[in-house]
Amino acid sequence: MADLRVNIGNLALKNPVMTASGTFGYGEEFADLVDLSAIGGIIVKGTTLHKREGNPYPRMAETPSGMLNAVGLQNKGVHYFVDHIYPRIKGIDSQMIVNVSGSCVEDYAETAAIINDLEKIPAIELNISCPNVKHGGMTFGVQPQAAAEVVSAVRKAYKKTLIVKLTPNVTDITEIAKAVEGAGADAVSLINTMLGMAIDVEKRKPILSTVTGGLSGPAIKPVALRMVWQVAKAVGVPVVGLGGIMNADDAIAFLLAGATAIEIGTANFIDPAVTVKVAEGINAYLDRHGYHSVKEIIGALEV
Repeated sequence: MADLRVNIGNLALKNPVMTASGTFGYGEEFADLVDLSAIGGIIVKGTTLHKREGNPYPRMAETPSGMLNAVGLQNKGVHYFVDHIYPRIKGIDSQMIVNVSGSCVEDYAETAAIINDLEKIPAIELNISCPNVKHGGMTFGVQPQAAAEVVSAVRKAYKKTLIVKLTPNVTDITEIAKAVEGAGADAVSLINTMLGMAIDVEKRKPILSTVTGGLSGPAIKPVALRMVWQVAKAVGVPVVGLGGIMNADDAIAFLLAGATAIEIGTANFIDPAVTVKVAEGINAYLDRHGYHSVKEIIGALEV
């Protein structure tokens, strides 16, 4: 058995496999299907300061080698999470991480400050792929200055491990990564979904109510791998890789490209136990190649 332990800043993971926000609920929903203690970290669904109803239906569509979603961060708000969800999940034997979203800098900071007081939540993942309603709807994560502004505000309010999730819908993702690193991020995770759309040709209408949505699944893996490789060379903080990971080989590719840990998203909808299978597959790969620790293959791509 190889040593699968890794660290994301001060956050210690028993193995490098985590769940991607929005694909694993709050973890408890999967308790009867998979051993939650065998997962390195569970990133719960996006949480905002106030309750959000999400977008109108239809808001999901299958695509070749992937899926589109436009759920719209439906959740009951951070105060409901603290009062009702947190008491139920704080005993799960995995690192429980909250994905934080917002519509303005102040919302992000206030939500993070509230979560900071929760003893059993050692980290947050900051979703900066959200539109800044105070600045005409421009997404925080597409401009270095805006990304740094929200991360800096959250860094002042949040004292534990801060992971910033980057959008791929930019010209140069390394510039955004360097900006959030400079603003105080302990790590970056990438990539979030890519902007896409689907059309019903018979009805001559978009399939999603919002017209466009986020593309995830195997279709985006080559793009995600390329961006992880680029960012891992550009920043000094740990990189968490995600985007189209369906099996252990996919996960190992991200580790070789420079990711310290990985997240699995869409694959959870196909196989609820995929996270544990991937962790086991990484261990088998390390044993087969004579490695004693997963850290030996992080960034070991030979170019």
